[in-house]
Amino acid sequence: MNQPHHRSGQSHEELAAELDELAMVPTEVLADWVTAQGRCLWETTFGEPPEWSGEEQPDRELATRLCSGCPVRAECLEFELRIGGEDTVGVWGALNEDDRRALHKVWTCRRRSEIAAMDPDEQERGES
Repeated sequence: MNQPHHRSGQSHEELAAELDELAMVPTEVLADWVTAQGRCLWETTFGEPPEWSGEEQPDRELATRLCSGCPVRAECLEFELRIGGEDTVGVWGALNEDDRRALHKVWTCRRRSEIAAMDPDEQERGES
């Protein structure tokens, strides 16, 4: 399988493992962190919004640049994997849609036990 070049060449397995520490953080808390501290929200609100090409490689490079140095990159990625799932769109956590869809499969395998333990409301919000 051809692994994408993201986050210093990490594989999907390595990236999913890195997110394990966020597994028990409530989705609402992740949303608050990303909203309050996300660099992209500042850029698109107060700066010059990025121009997406709709092409995989240029958008991947733009996401990497936009998210570089963001203090909540992992939290952002975790949040989108829960909320967007396989239907993810845009750029979250320095990954484009294709990269996140591929990561989502690995992430889901790692999280099955955590997802099963969630209350029904959390499952609906995080895995719909």
